[in-house]
Amino acid sequence: MRKPPALAGVDVDAATEVLMRGGVALGLAAIALIHFLDLFSKFDETPYLGVAYLGLIATALVVAGRLVGGGGRRWWLAAGALAALAIAGYVLSRSVGLPASTVDIGNWEEPLGLASLFVEAVVAALSIYALGVIGNSAPSAMDAGTSAR
Repeated sequence: MRKPPALAGVDVDAATEVLMRGGVALGLAAIALIHFLDLFSKFDETPYLGVAYLGLIATALVVAGRLVGGGGRRWWLAAGALAALAIAGYVLSRSVGLPASTVDIGNWEEPLGLASLFVEAVVAALSIYALGVIGNSAPSAMDAGTSAR
């Protein structure tokens, strides 16, 4: 597969790829931690959001593990999509509210929410970059034998 024209001259070496994978995995772990810190209050306020948080936490940790283990393009896509969905959930909860949960409308400055938004944006941006550069490059040593993942 050819790289997009803007990335045609970019050559990602193995060390850069390892740093990218580690950085995104660390970001996913941070997303899981931030949502874990808010988990118990969500179960008290809106139980279905608590269940959604559990799904987000578990998915973030699985995707992080797959990326560290050398998983291919689908895991970069999963990382970016998960971060984007979390951002969308935050924006919806603060703007129009979620079903049975309007208490956070207008609460844009909550520190945990801002930390979450920051980490999610970094994970999404790095994942998009990786899909454009790493995802389109020749298979790396880390991707060898991982096509089934």
